[in-house]
Amino acid sequence: MSARSLDALFRPNSVAVIGASADPRHPGAVIMKNLLGGKFLGPVMPVAPGLDAIAGVLCYKSVDTLPLTPDIGVVVTDPASVPEVLRELGRRGVGAAVVLPPGWAKLPRQARRELQTRMLEAAAPSGIRILGPSGLGLVVPGIGLNCSLAASDALPGKIAFISQSASLFTAVLDWARTKGIGFSHILSLGDRVDLKYADILDYMAQDPNTRSILLYVESISDARSFMSASRAAARNKPVLVIKPGRKLWTVFPPDPAEGRDEVYDEAFRRAGMLRVGEIDALFDAAQTLARSRPLRGENLAILTNGGSIGIMAADALLEGGGSLVVFDEEARAALSKLLGPNWLRHGVVDMSFGAAPADYAEALRALLRAPGVNAVLVIHVPFPGVSAEEAAKAMAEVLAKTNRTVLACWMGYDPDAGPALTILNNAGVPTYETPDQAVSAFVHLLRYRRNQELLMEMPASLPAEYAPDPDAARAVIDRAYAEGRLTLTDPEAKEVLGYYGVRAVASQFTEDVDDAVAAAEALGFPVAVKIVSPQVPQPFDVGGLVLDLAGPEAVREAALAARARVLEHVPGARVEGYVVQEMGRRAGAYEVTIKARVDAVFGPYIVFGQGGLAARVTRDRAVALTPLNMSLARDLVSRTRVAANFPGAAGQPAVDVDALCLTLNQVSQCVADLERIAAIDLNPVLAQPGGVQVIGASIRLAPEPEPDPHRLAIRPYPRELEECVTLRSGRHALLRPIRPEDEPAHFEFFKHLSPEDLRFRFFGVVRELTHTEMAKLTQIDYEREMAFIATAPDARGTPETLGVVRASTRPDNSSAEFAVIIRSDLKGQGLGRLLMEKIVRYCKGRGTRELTGQALMENGGMQGLAEKLGFSVVRNYDEDVVEMRLPLNDPGPGEALR
Repeated sequence: MSARSLDALFRPNSVAVIGASADPRHPGAVIMKNLLGGKFLGPVMPVAPGLDAIAGVLCYKSVDTLPLTPDIGVVVTDPASVPEVLRELGRRGVGAAVVLPPGWAKLPRQARRELQTRMLEAAAPSGIRILGPSGLGLVVPGIGLNCSLAASDALPGKIAFISQSASLFTAVLDWARTKGIGFSHILSLGDRVDLKYADILDYMAQDPNTRSILLYVESISDARSFMSASRAAARNKPVLVIKPGRKLWTVFPPDPAEGRDEVYDEAFRRAGMLRVGEIDALFDAAQTLARSRPLRGENLAILTNGGSIGIMAADALLEGGGSLVVFDEEARAALSKLLGPNWLRHGVVDMSFGAAPADYAEALRALLRAPGVNAVLVIHVPFPGVSAEEAAKAMAEVLAKTNRTVLACWMGYDPDAGPALTILNNAGVPTYETPDQAVSAFVHLLRYRRNQELLMEMPASLPAEYAPDPDAARAVIDRAYAEGRLTLTDPEAKEVLGYYGVRAVASQFTEDVDDAVAAAEALGFPVAVKIVSPQVPQPFDVGGLVLDLAGPEAVREAALAARARVLEHVPGARVEGYVVQEMGRRAGAYEVTIKARVDAVFGPYIVFGQGGLAARVTRDRAVALTPLNMSLARDLVSRTRVAANFPGAAGQPAVDVDALCLTLNQVSQCVADLERIAAIDLNPVLAQPGGVQVIGASIRLAPEPEPDPHRLAIRPYPRELEECVTLRSGRHALLRPIRPEDEPAHFEFFKHLSPEDLRFRFFGVVRELTHTEMAKLTQIDYEREMAFIATAPDARGTPETLGVVRASTRPDNSSAEFAVIIRSDLKGQGLGRLLMEKIVRYCKGRGTRELTGQALMENGGMQGLAEKLGFSVVRNYDEDVVEMRLPLNDPGPGEALR
C-alpha cells in the first residue's frame, strides 16, 4: 500500500471527474453536483469531450489537457473504457481513482472479472490505487469532499465508517444526520479490486481525526492481511463491526466459499474488534468506547432514584452476561449512613424519588470509593421537584476527580433534560435514553475489554510440552492418498494424532470377524466393536457400535449382529470391516468433542464442546482460530457450558484442564501443519482427572491442495527462523523470534541495562516498563513486525535474554525501522552485529525495500556498527540524532515512480 496514494484519496487538494455529464440521471452529473455543492475548496475539473461546461465549470477534452494533475480521478465512464482511463491517470501522476462506472452491476460475472484484471494491469505501472469499482464512493466531511453517489451529505465528526454495502452507505448517512452523528470518513468499498479493508484500516488507525472505526462486512477475501490490520488498528482505537447473516445462516447454511459465521465471529474477537447486531447499537457502542474510561473490572453498581427501574436494569445486565457488584461491609455501612437502611437491593442503590442533587453526589462518591466497583450506571427518573439539571451538575463535579467508568440514563421528557444531558456530555459521560440502552452499552464495554485482552495473545507454533513429528504423520496420509482414499481409518487417525502427542485408546482395523476376535484378544478385554462402511458415517445410529464386550465369543456375536443391523437399516451398504478398540476409563470423566475444520476464508479452526450423543441436543460448542497456545485454549474451553463441571462438584474430582488444553494445542498444530487435512473429529474425548483420552477419531483429507503460505489467518510463531550462534567468549546462544512467554525474562533483561543504554534505546529517561508496555514488546504480530532475541541458559540453566533487535515494517513493506539493544554487561561479544545481520537478512528476504533507524548523536557505538554494515549515516543537528538507512531491495514498477 502506498501511503502517498491514500493521502491523495483522503486528503486531496484537487479532483478530476472523468465522464462528467450534464444529464441529471447520469452518475457523472451526480458526482459533479455533490462535489460542487459541498465545501470542498480545491478545483473540481470535469473531463467531458462533448461539453464546454457543467454547472458553469469549464470542461476538458481529456486527462492530458487538464491544467494541473489532480490527486483523485473519479471515473464514471462506461465499464469497458475504465482500464484505459486508469492508464491515462497513472501516466499523469494521479495517486488514486474512485471507479464508479455506470452499468457495472449488470455485467455478467465473467466480464466483471476480466475487466478487474485489466484494471489492475493498467494501474500497476504507476501504482495508482483504486477504490471500487462499483459501490457509492467516498465522503470526507472534514474537508467538504463528497466524491459519492449519495443523495445526502454527512456531518463532520470523529468516526470512520467503511461499508461493503451500497444500500447501507446511504441509509447510514440519512440515519446519522437525524441523530447528529458526524464522520471523519465514509467509504463504500464496492468490489474491492484493489483497496480492501486492510488498506483502509491501516490508514484510519494512524489518522488523528478518527477516534473509532466502524465496519460493515459481508465477506473477507484476504484473511491474513485483514487480521493483521485489524489487530494493529484495534490496539490504537475502538474498531466495531456489523456482519449480517448471524441468524439467517442458522436456518439457511451459507455457500462454503463464503466462510462460516461462527468463524467470522471468532476472527473479529481475536482481532480485538467488537461485533454488534444493529445500526443503533453500532453507533451507541462507538460513542461509548470513544468517551468512556477503560474498565478495570467487570462489576457494575447501579445508582438510581427509582428502585423498580434499577431492578429492571439489573435484570438486563445479568441477562447480558454482566456482573453486579457485591458490596463489602464497609461500603454497606457508608451507604446506609448516607441513605438510610432501605437503600440496597442486590447491587442496586436506591436513593428514592425524593433524592436531592447532593444525594446524587454523595452516593456517587461512596460508590466510587467502594472496593469492587468497576463502573457505575446512574439512572435518573423524573419526579416533581427534582431538577435533572442540578443532579447532572452534582454528578459532573464528582466525575472531575475520578478515572472510573460512569454511564448515565436520564429518563423521560423532563423540560430541563436537554441542559442536563449537555452537562453530562461535556463531563465525558456517555448518556442513553433508556436503561436497556445503557446496560447494553456497558455489556459492549465488557466484551470489548475481553477482546482487547485476547488481542494480546499471539499463538506460538509449538507448545514447549511436546515435540510433534509431522513427517511421520504425512507418511500415513501419503499412504491413504496412494490407495485412493480421502478418509483415514480410526487407527490411522489415531496414529497421525499420536505423532502430535494426542493420547488415544488403542484400536485396530480388521476386515473379517475372525481377525476382529484376534484383535480383541491382543488388546485385552473389555473392548468395543464398530463396523466400518462409507455409507454409514455414524454407526451408532443404525446399531453398528457395540460396547463393553468381555470375551471372544461376545466379540464374534456382536460383530455379526452389528453387520446384520447395518444391512437391515442401510440395504446395499458396503461393510469394509470392523474397528476393535479398548474401552476407555470413565470414572470421573466428562465426554467432550474436539474437531478441526478448514474455513474457506480464515483457514483452519478448532471446535470444542460437549461430546457423546448429548452434543446433538445441547449444541454446546465454541470455536477458535489456529494455531493455539495454552491461554487461548483455556479461553476456548471456558466459553462452553460443559466447562462449568470441570472444577469438580458433588464429590467429583476436578478435570485436568491443563491436559485438555494441551490436547487442543496438539490437534490445532496437527491441522495447521498438515495442509492435506480437511477435517478432524474426536468424539468422544474423555476429559478426566488423570488427563485426556480420545475414544473415537476420524480424519478426512482434501483433494490435493494448492500450497498456500497464508493458509493460517494469523501467522504462527516462525520456528524456521531460529538460529544458533557462538559469541566471542565461546558462549552459545539461540537467536529466535520473540514470544509472549518471554515477558518475564524481558523484565529481567531490562534490569541489566544501564540508564545510559536505556536512554540511547528510548531517547529519554526510562526507569521501568509496565506490563502493558512490555506486552507490546513481547506479543507481536509476526506479519507486521519482527523481534529477534538472543537467549542462552544462565548458571542455573534458566534461559535468559542477552539482547534484542526489532523491526517494525510499514504495511506496504516499503521500509522497516529497526532498534537494537544489548545487555550492558555483555558488550564486546559481537552480539550486536549478529543481531543486526539477522534483522537485515530477514527484512531483505521478505522483500522490504529499505531498513532505517535513528540514534542519538552521542551514541557512537551504534553509528559505528551501522557504518560497518553498509548503512548510510546522516547527522541531523537540528534534532540531535543520526539517521541510518540501508537499501535492501529494488522497488516495484509502480513504487519506483513515487
